[in-house]
Amino acid sequence: MKKLSLLFLLTFITLCSGQTPQKLKTQSFKITQTECIKKKGFRLQLKSVIADSRCPEGVDCIWAGEVKIVVMVYKDRKFLNETTMTVSSKQLAENTAWFSKYVPLGKKNIKNISVFPYPKEGNPIDPKAYYIKIDYLK
Repeated sequence: MKKLSLLFLLTFITLCSGQTPQKLKTQSFKITQTECIKKKGFRLQLKSVIADSRCPEGVDCIWAGEVKIVVMVYKDRKFLNETTMTVSSKQLAENTAWFSKYVPLGKKNIKNISVFPYPKEGNPIDPKAYYIKIDYLK
């Protein structure tokens, strides 16, 4: 009986430890500088990038840097307000809370906020090329 119990226990432990965790499915959406005509609900638009102090690719920097942006909020095609915010790893929780107020219900589980394009050494970024990318769990 002891051998049977031991065999059962070893089989159980092997089966339990062999399970792989489920991968979380993330999706993303962009907030651009182009105007979009949407009749109902909230709409966000990137107005401008005020400062971009991120460390360019190909350069060694002491810190990662940050981006200061201005985001405009519209509701039902009417301008509500504009907010200046800093996008960096330190402000992720604060920025996530702000964006969550204005995105649809299915996109509120925000995991990351990024500004693209990322700077590269020797290549200036066209101010009109900037956009915000928001990753969320589906």
